Amino acid sequence: MRAAELRISMSVDIEPPPPKIRVEKLVKAFGDFTAIDGVSVDIAPGEFFVIVGPSGCGKTTLLRILAGLEAPTSGAFAVSPNDAGRPTNSMVFQGDSIFPWMSVYDNAAYGLAMRRRPKAEIAERVRPLLETTGLWRFRDRYPHQLSGGMRQRVSICRAFANDPDILLMDEPFSALDEQNKMLLHQELLRIWDETKKTVVFITHSVDEAVTLSDRIMVMTAHPGRAKVILDNPFGRPRDVVALRGDPVYGAFVFRIWEYLREEVRAAKLQEQGGEE
Repeated sequence: MRAAELRISMSVDIEPPPPKIRVEKLVKAFGDFTAIDGVSVDIAPGEFFVIVGPSGCGKTTLLRILAGLEAPTSGAFAVSPNDAGRPTNSMVFQGDSIFPWMSVYDNAAYGLAMRRRPKAEIAERVRPLLETTGLWRFRDRYPHQLSGGMRQRVSICRAFANDPDILLMDEPFSALDEQNKMLLHQELLRIWDETKKTVVFITHSVDEAVTLSDRIMVMTAHPGRAKVILDNPFGRPRDVVALRGDPVYGAFVFRIWEYLREEVRAAKLQEQGGEE
């Protein structure tokens, strides 16, 4: 009897956890202009999900909908519940988004301070992040005294310190040089590996998408649709420099470009007023 019960229990499939984010047939129109057209995707808890696509394909619009900054025209999205008192999401924007009149420490602590968390709790959350990113000794400095890469590190610390369920990132490294970008990729992956936040990250860079992601969604030219969603073949933890020496890396980047090339061409034609 026990053997039979064991065989039965071993044959039962384990149900996967429900998605952290579910997007169903999402449409967003601005008058007669359709930015997003019927996007559907499930994003798992703790997943690093990257969206790549040509300019004007609706990537940022989709992120703003997930952030609650825009309302969809039709379709729906849902986020699984979080612990009471925790923010659902934090957003990291392109370029500088920290307050110039605040110190590094106060910028990183801003979200927690707005939630009126105790000073001891704020210090407990902020100091390790500033230390991990090499910013602790600059904690009393102001943004004008920092490099662009350091300011983006402050933005990332602020987002993680706020302890959101979901981190939404809109091309946060696009203005940085390649060296600083690679350093911040490694920092971001290190922090993410410790916290396992659900991340939705937008980029124009295929290399960046492959470096960071668990899965990659390639979007079409306007109107933005999900053309293909690809699993990233590389495991974790991930060394961003060593990754580029792997022959599989080049092959995967090329595969994504094969999907993306046609959409970039279509987007250029649209910009020039030509046919798709």
